[in-house]
Amino acid sequence: MKRILWTLSSVLAALGIAAAVLITLNLRGEEPLPATDMLQSTPALVQRGEYLSRIGNCMACHTNQGGAPFAGGRGIETPFGVVHSSNLTPDRAYGIGSWTSAEFWRAMHHGRSKDGRLLVPAFPYPNYTQVTREDSDAIFAYLQSLPAVAEANREHALRFPYNTQAALAVWRALFFAPGAPPTEPTQTAEYNRGAYLVSGLGHCTACHTPRNALGATSDTKAFTGGLIPVQNWYAPALNAAHEAGVKEWRTDDVVALLKTGVAPQGSVLGPMAEVVFRSTQYLTDADARAMAAYLQGLPQQDRKVPATVAAPPASAMARGGKVYEQQCAQCHGDQGQGESGAFPALAGNRAITLADPTNLVRVVLQGGYLPATAGNPRPHGMPPFQQTLSDEEVAAVATFVRNSWGNQAPGVGTIEVYRARERRGM
Repeated sequence: MKRILWTLSSVLAALGIAAAVLITLNLRGEEPLPATDMLQSTPALVQRGEYLSRIGNCMACHTNQGGAPFAGGRGIETPFGVVHSSNLTPDRAYGIGSWTSAEFWRAMHHGRSKDGRLLVPAFPYPNYTQVTREDSDAIFAYLQSLPAVAEANREHALRFPYNTQAALAVWRALFFAPGAPPTEPTQTAEYNRGAYLVSGLGHCTACHTPRNALGATSDTKAFTGGLIPVQNWYAPALNAAHEAGVKEWRTDDVVALLKTGVAPQGSVLGPMAEVVFRSTQYLTDADARAMAAYLQGLPQQDRKVPATVAAPPASAMARGGKVYEQQCAQCHGDQGQGESGAFPALAGNRAITLADPTNLVRVVLQGGYLPATAGNPRPHGMPPFQQTLSDEEVAAVATFVRNSWGNQAPGVGTIEVYRARERRGM
């Protein structure tokens, strides 16, 4: 009996210590909230907050299709279930009308709601924790200036145990710590501004960094590329010339890509097209150049040269060539040369020869649409072929363009087309 009691006491003590450690880790850096809100809103502060909210692309997630801006309710699919975005309008019952700027800052910086609940990291507070208090206050002032919308927040539909605060506490203890704006003393002010925008408000690592089984990213793998969960688009590495690195580009071309979605070396499609449309096209010239300076200054990956790529079967190339001639050549050219200012070249296009062919297959299936921006108001688009081509034909034409006109990459199989069609991850 004594042994049982001793064992039980030991287990309870261990659980108590573990709980204390979790609580301590989840409260690190937090200070008591002030009793009153000292923020004085001004038109200039609201205007600045509107700009910053665009850079953070806040409206994209916090606006449901057909709904009022920032009223929440959009369902965001994750590998762990569906997260519904919250109402950010100043409605006192359902929005943030009763919040203080300090409570909003705590949500941004610490990932904790007004009532103390831990927030699901689908809200990218692991990035927003780097946002300054001044910028957080500006965004809060802007949101408080919006029309109040009495739209009730929807419960998340997460699977157990991911829907529990205990699971969130463990996740945060393992993968989250409050941060600060990134600063490199040896770099220029422009570079550091770019680092702040890219890593903080822009939260670029949220897509361009691989995630582990629990959905967390690692600083050591930042910008090395990754498959976006559920969306099944590959966000290419931003620190590799053979993927989406821009180190060797002209700075003006990087700025053009961020602000218009088009540059001489390529254009944006898929989720990045939405980012340009809703967010980066509104960058000031100075901020766009700062982001370009940072992205061009990223330490580059050492490219691992693959073994000689086996030539695809002649039958696949022949079938793919026939599909290309019938469906693609009229825009992209007989030699994959494209047409400047209208249709991208496929010859020498690094997006075509990525090791992961997901994006190419998705574009063939669903079409490719550039964002309409002030600098490119009427972009050309590519129609979808998912109702026209079979999986075998899509695989064949993808294999063909990846191995023609000097391109060289592994062929594409029907299973990869099936996965892309079904929006399943690799």
